[in-house]
Amino acid sequence: MGYLLKKAGYPIAAIADRNPEALAKAHPYTGGRICPTITTAPRDADAVLITTTDDAIASACRELAGALLPGQKVIHCSGAGSLDLLISARESGAFIASIHPIQSFAHVEGAIDNIPGSTFGITAGEEIREWAVDFVLALDGAPFFVPDTDKPLYHAAACIASNYLTTLLYMVEEIYLHLGLNREEAIRAFWPLVRGTLRNIESRGTVEALTGPIARGDIGTVEKHLLAFQDKLPEFLPSYRALGITATDLGLKKRSLTEEKSNMIKQLLQGGKT
Repeated sequence: MGYLLKKAGYPIAAIADRNPEALAKAHPYTGGRICPTITTAPRDADAVLITTTDDAIASACRELAGALLPGQKVIHCSGAGSLDLLISARESGAFIASIHPIQSFAHVEGAIDNIPGSTFGITAGEEIREWAVDFVLALDGAPFFVPDTDKPLYHAAACIASNYLTTLLYMVEEIYLHLGLNREEAIRAFWPLVRGTLRNIESRGTVEALTGPIARGDIGTVEKHLLAFQDKLPEFLPSYRALGITATDLGLKKRSLTEEKSNMIKQLLQGGKT
């Protein structure tokens, strides 16, 4: 974000981290004064971004609070954290906000490529809402406002879209490994299917993109899946059952599945017999 902000015309006044290696790694991207303690970083800044782990935000903010000037802006980038994490900054006279990109950050170069075009969740007081929107637009992002009380649910959706998708594909990879492929071969095998599914979702939405045995009402196929997991990979059986129940509801919404078959599939997935 520092790199992209600098590129958009936001001069980076300073960067701070207790880890010298982190500072050395970050500085070529951002420039700015290098500060080994965070209390010296805000003095020339209009806005201060706290980009620690979620659990460290409140303590970092308390440490910063004594160095803040009234009217400075303090932003955290947590998806799940409320504005209460910045209460010490607000008590020092700063304006506070949360600005969170709905994007994954596996590595810096990938993040620089992926942030433009991403949606950002903003939680902010009236006095800096307009500034926060301009901040997101400078990153070539799409802003929308998230009520403070809904931050955990908002962030859970992002985790499902990214972390749980990764976990699901890990399960697929493990199944192919069980069938004798190596990891590279496994990814090559399922990736065209994933890519095609994502294209269908993007163009038609999730409901219309649903395909497969549950969408068709193929109860016998679902039963074969359950028996195969039970016999070969029982650790994945609970996940398959839970996801299948939600997929059954999706099939009803698509109207490719009758109520009768929906009930039969759910009964089977919940451990009963059809």
